Amino acid sequence: MNYGIAHISIIPMREEANDRAEMVNQILFGEHYKVIEKRAKWLKIRLNHDAYEGWICRKQHLEITKSHFLRLSEEIQHYNYNLIDALMTANGEMIPIGLGSCLPLYDGEYCLVNSAKFQFEGGHKPSLIHTKKDIVDTGFMYLHAPYLWGGRTPMGIDCSGLTQMAYRLNGRAIPRDASQQIKLGSTLSFIEEAEPGDLAFFDDAEGAIVHVGIILENNQILHASGKVRIDSIDQQGIFNKDLGEHTHKLRLIKQLF
Repeated sequence: MNYGIAHISIIPMREEANDRAEMVNQILFGEHYKVIEKRAKWLKIRLNHDAYEGWICRKQHLEITKSHFLRLSEEIQHYNYNLIDALMTANGEMIPIGLGSCLPLYDGEYCLVNSAKFQFEGGHKPSLIHTKKDIVDTGFMYLHAPYLWGGRTPMGIDCSGLTQMAYRLNGRAIPRDASQQIKLGSTLSFIEEAEPGDLAFFDDAEGAIVHVGIILENNQILHASGKVRIDSIDQQGIFNKDLGEHTHKLRLIKQLF
């Protein structure tokens, strides 16, 4: 078994081993993974934090030892909590990182990747358990980010990427996709029972879960549709005030904790 870590800002994860294949996810700096299959130019990997699988280009892979992988998995994770920041290498070069990037084995001044140290002096947040208000506040940091299928950053994010990152940055690990997230927690019967920070799920005509958003106060929802935006929600679904119509059909609301 081989192991790796993202040592650049973002690594696109693709559905198939092809540059033209659909991007299904993004690996952010500092996230580590197992290599589960190898091809000439591609590696199929499984992310440690949510077990999501996909293909990455070998050129963007950095191998780490099993002991380093295990240490990363066991220690409290810290995250960059600025929209964009930078790490400084020992040679004085800068590596840009975005909101939600991991700071592996961070000691308050340096991150550690294998034996290489990266200095970081920006805002950070440990992955301790936080409140639903913190989840909402984190979600607002992505407001107006453009919609990007498979995206997980303020430069581009999809609906389940938004909910996963808002929870992840507050010590709550949830799966990558809306169809996985809906399996968690307890179901609420009415919107009035929901609290800010709970999740609302939406389906298509065939009943497949295709959308998710974060419940806010006053019957509003934060979600990624075209961009990360705030709309109204009722028992029918999401009402887009700009379009003057319902755009997503409500399936159910889940309280994850």
